[in-house]
Amino acid sequence: MNPGKTTKGVELMNPREAMGQELFVPPPVTRVEDTGLSSLWLQDLALKILYYQGYLTGFKIADALALPFTGLVDQIVEILKREKLVEVKTAQQGGLGEGAYIYGLTGLGIHRAREALERSQYAGPAPVPLEVYNRALIAQARQRLVVKDIDLRRVLSHLVLSDQMYQRIGPAVNSGTSIFFFGPPGNGKTSIARAIGSLTQNQTMYIPYALYIDGQVVKLYDEVNHRCVADESPHAAGTGSLGTGGLRNAPRRDMRWVRIHRPFIVVGGELTLAGLDLVFDDVHKFYEAPFQVKANGGILLIDDFGRQLVRPRDLLNRWIVPLENRIDYLTLHTGRKIEVPFDVLVVFSTNLPPKDLVDEAFLRRLRHKIEVCDPSYDEYRAIFKDVAIQKGVIYNDSGLAYLLQEWYIRRGRKLRASHPRDLCDQILDIARYFNVSPEMTTDMIDRAAAAYFVDL
Repeated sequence: MNPGKTTKGVELMNPREAMGQELFVPPPVTRVEDTGLSSLWLQDLALKILYYQGYLTGFKIADALALPFTGLVDQIVEILKREKLVEVKTAQQGGLGEGAYIYGLTGLGIHRAREALERSQYAGPAPVPLEVYNRALIAQARQRLVVKDIDLRRVLSHLVLSDQMYQRIGPAVNSGTSIFFFGPPGNGKTSIARAIGSLTQNQTMYIPYALYIDGQVVKLYDEVNHRCVADESPHAAGTGSLGTGGLRNAPRRDMRWVRIHRPFIVVGGELTLAGLDLVFDDVHKFYEAPFQVKANGGILLIDDFGRQLVRPRDLLNRWIVPLENRIDYLTLHTGRKIEVPFDVLVVFSTNLPPKDLVDEAFLRRLRHKIEVCDPSYDEYRAIFKDVAIQKGVIYNDSGLAYLLQEWYIRRGRKLRASHPRDLCDQILDIARYFNVSPEMTTDMIDRAAAAYFVDL
């Protein structure tokens, strides 16, 4: 494929010409044929939008469809008028052209809309065919960020980590495949994973609002898990609204796609096998994309791995093929299997012993295994000092020495990286109650430790 050519809905620019722009930009659609959808299917979608929203101008219908009015939605509306499914109610005051006319459903149109709603109640932006999405995702996979040591140290600067840990995390992130964090609780596995996720936030990509597969709609864009780029909110300029010049100018790109920060999605104990496949809504009759598809192009963190309701081995068996082949297979309720790219950095984080969760075959498929150990005494001191300064607790080495001797060494308690934060919070709570300065005195340390630690 030559750079700069548009091929089946994917536009690639020459990297020199891009100059920091997205190498992939969804090309504009100007005709019904460009959408990859049939005119009849788009007519039904327009009728459902009118059924739900009532009277709308032509431009508002175009905005709801995320398609340009001129040359595309105007033709859809004309067909609906000719078939007496919609009628012009009035013209918007001060508006010019057919895009400013206000349209409403006729009795026949209401009947047709209800028939369409029985098949599917989806009434949002026009979906993008699956094959177009797949090619676009592959194109954008080549644009992934390569992490440098300086970048990693910047995002992890709030944690106290050894040089050896940095040297293991960096290559793992650049692999773009999988990381298995394991070790005792409270030492920052989740914090490290979330910091890694922040590395992707400076990169953006395009995803469609929804996918079209054999007449079925799969909702992909998720306002909870996806963050839009600030200057390109959903249903932004270019679909034909008067305020954006859409009346005269062609759209800059296909507005069925939304520009987001590369995703970072976290799932925990709520994860189930069903949540890793297409989820069909029996009431609304369309699908919701599973977590790993929503995370495509970014990072999926499986936190507290091993504490899900489903057996760990069942979950792991579900991941074997995607992790090895970088392709995932999903199933429609009709039984048909579909293939989607698996461009996800999967991060597993667990407090449980690996031998209780995974076998050798699966460990082999996990590219990077990183143990996050208990901090050393020097690391613990550095953590405590940093946390105390941040929280306003008056730090002193003698107080820390007392804490270590009385509450760790004498009691055989292990150091945890999370303890300094929690103990400082205890000191602050106690100091506020007694209206005293939050200092690391022996009395304050004893009170804080007694309230925090539980000897099992």
